[in-house]
Amino acid sequence: METLARNTPVDGLTIKAPYNPSYENILTTDALAFLVQLHRTFNATRKKLLVEREHLQLKIDNGWKPHFLEATREIRENEWKISPLPYDLMDRRVEITGPVERKMMINALNSGASVFMADLEDSNAPSWDNTLQGQVNLVDAVNRSINYTSAEGKAYRLKDKIATLMVRPRGWHLEEKHILIDGEPASGALVDFGLYFFHNAVNLMLHKSGPYFYLPKLESYQEARLWNDVFIFAQDYLNIAQKTIKATVLIETIMASFQLHEILWELKDHAAGLNCGRWDYIFSFIKKFRNFSDFVLPDRAQVTMTAPFMRAYTQLVVKTSHQRGALAIGGMAAQIPIKNHPVANAEAMEKVKADKLREVQDGHDGTWVAHPALVPVAMQVFNEHMKYRNQLHIKREDFNTTEAALLEVPVGTITEEGIRTNINIGILYLESWLRGQGAAAIHHLMEDAATAEISRTQVWQWLHHQVTLSDGRKFTHSIYEDLRDEEIITIRETVGNANYQEGQYIQAICLFNRLIVLPRFEEFLTLSAYPLILSSSDKKICFEHGIEVRSEQFNNAIQQAV
Repeated sequence: METLARNTPVDGLTIKAPYNPSYENILTTDALAFLVQLHRTFNATRKKLLVEREHLQLKIDNGWKPHFLEATREIRENEWKISPLPYDLMDRRVEITGPVERKMMINALNSGASVFMADLEDSNAPSWDNTLQGQVNLVDAVNRSINYTSAEGKAYRLKDKIATLMVRPRGWHLEEKHILIDGEPASGALVDFGLYFFHNAVNLMLHKSGPYFYLPKLESYQEARLWNDVFIFAQDYLNIAQKTIKATVLIETIMASFQLHEILWELKDHAAGLNCGRWDYIFSFIKKFRNFSDFVLPDRAQVTMTAPFMRAYTQLVVKTSHQRGALAIGGMAAQIPIKNHPVANAEAMEKVKADKLREVQDGHDGTWVAHPALVPVAMQVFNEHMKYRNQLHIKREDFNTTEAALLEVPVGTITEEGIRTNINIGILYLESWLRGQGAAAIHHLMEDAATAEISRTQVWQWLHHQVTLSDGRKFTHSIYEDLRDEEIITIRETVGNANYQEGQYIQAICLFNRLIVLPRFEEFLTLSAYPLILSSSDKKICFEHGIEVRSEQFNNAIQQAV
């Protein structure tokens, strides 16, 4: 179907996407009018805050370091608490996450988890169909009518008892290119939030729940304030009582960790908790200090949750959350079952248990898993060690996180294997994302955009600083090109020539390479990939976007694949 821009009954709003009658109940005149009001009220502030991110990065590049803010000391030192939590958010001991794909949503809601976070962000590739079908699926889930029948005839439907539903909209930096309001792209965050809230808030309340959200990638309390303003406006718009919306903030940027009290303060009436978004946090740490050779991180596999700067951050989240009456949710266990390999699978499950044991003993009130099979594993650990609905009574006054501890660079090595792993995962994940699959099972881990960001950011940083590898070699462009080309061959052999040619591998390879070799770091790979999602032109990235450094071997690898 040809993509055409078409006017809508709502003044100022245009949709640039193929018409699909199944979306009519989502793109209603009233819902679109709500999006227009959200855009006109808040988009200018959103854009201003993104500019402030750029200004802050310039300060960091010139030697400034994050610290606890003097201007907000009173908020940190005074006694106050967030508004009381609703009953269905008091016990969140195991939360499962996943994209808004229909079958996966049913399985997640039925998994036995306390909460299911339906993800419109990092594990959802935001094609028009994924975004709108996701909204259809959310409406059906809230109505308890969601069902699915596989090609083999297997039927999926909800059980009587399901997980509490939360939704993660896109971050402030992402736009929805298919919806233009007053001639400019709408905010992806406001589109995701607006459509879900407008269509489901009342029904959620009828089911004795509410519109609950996860807020991603906040970098300042001002960005939290913007969300709070959106919540106040939205509740008034639908004539719903204030404080009905509840939001958990993902602490997944290094800047946010210095403003935990302030973020909860800004969301005070709508806050539910803080979550340790571990993979994005590592990505943010690398990204913010990318231009400094003394902030180079070792192999991703060596940057574990026991690294001092990660311990400091997670402990600060627990202490701050409980001081303010908010829940502290632990990080993601990305493992997936390893079928037909019982020994390897048992080892993977033991890693999950150890991770969850550390979290519950630290005082976390819940944790994340990426696969239904991990729900009982995590649940067993939390049930054994958390005897109440949560651990708000555990204040952890013994935790004392300092500014220096939050910025302590972990010690380790950079290896050829680490480089290869990053190249391999980066390409494989981008290929999946460009096909419209935002959650990808790669090497027995469920990868999303956050882990792909770590992969490409580490390789860029290592190459930019010409780091010394564990075997004594300097990491040069020549070494990178050799390893990249060898990994391309490995990928092609692994997936098979037919899949390689029919998939989005050429686009993924070219885009990954471009993100590595460009001298100027690009803030988010999804910003570069979004215009190319589901593109049918293999040459689009390589030639329209240009790659400044391309070896003869790389060109040969591309030609062999076409």
